[in-house]
Amino acid sequence: MALILTEFDDSIGTITLNHDSKRNALSGALIQELIKAFNDLIYQGARAIILRANKGAPVWSAGFDITEFPHAGRDPLAYDDPLEQAIRAIQRCPAPVLAMLEGSVWGGACELAMVCDILIGTDKTSFAITPARLGVAYNPTGILHIINMVGMPMAREMLFTAQAVAAARALQIGLLNHLVPVAELEDFTYAMARTITENSPISISVIKEQLRLLANALPLSSETFERIQGLRRQVYDSHDFQEGQKAFLEKRKPVFKGE
Repeated sequence: MALILTEFDDSIGTITLNHDSKRNALSGALIQELIKAFNDLIYQGARAIILRANKGAPVWSAGFDITEFPHAGRDPLAYDDPLEQAIRAIQRCPAPVLAMLEGSVWGGACELAMVCDILIGTDKTSFAITPARLGVAYNPTGILHIINMVGMPMAREMLFTAQAVAAARALQIGLLNHLVPVAELEDFTYAMARTITENSPISISVIKEQLRLLANALPLSSETFERIQGLRRQVYDSHDFQEGQKAFLEKRKPVFKGE
């Protein structure tokens, strides 16, 4: 079974997450297919790309596949890990990417959605960023993406509580561009994609890259970078990191000790 479905019609590409039995968890295999789909659609000349789940899926994506987390002592979100590669594929795609979000979005899938250019949801859409439930230290790039999207106060709340943000509040804080009825989601999203395809693709691709560069323009000293990496190593060398994964797989509440 294909984990990703791809369509191309009238300059609009559609990428559908197609692993409902695993709630579209971002496994290495699914991400490889996802990146290939983006590359194929770019090659075909897509001027807008819609990233979606199957119609009616209650979960858009459950985030990083916890069964593929590395063992203690290794950074679970290193630069070359599959999820980071997928995020960069969306950011560097010259065509705007529209996230069509009917269901809930969990964990690392939140960041995958946040780096899309336009997010469109329904009253069934929610977002939960959950590294604190798993004993994971999120990476600096991911934290910056969240701050850029929702601002520092909301980033703190989402990361510290790991609680879901419902659709209405997501619209209020700017996480969603539009909130539409479920029955209108496809028509609305594809209409916006068609509007984009009528504009200059070279202009849009340059503007998109400028926005990416400016959003990441905050300089960090080498000392600050090393400090951040040292802090993160404390987490993925910890008992809490192992406990978070074990509890998730055993479907129980973790018992964190802060060590």
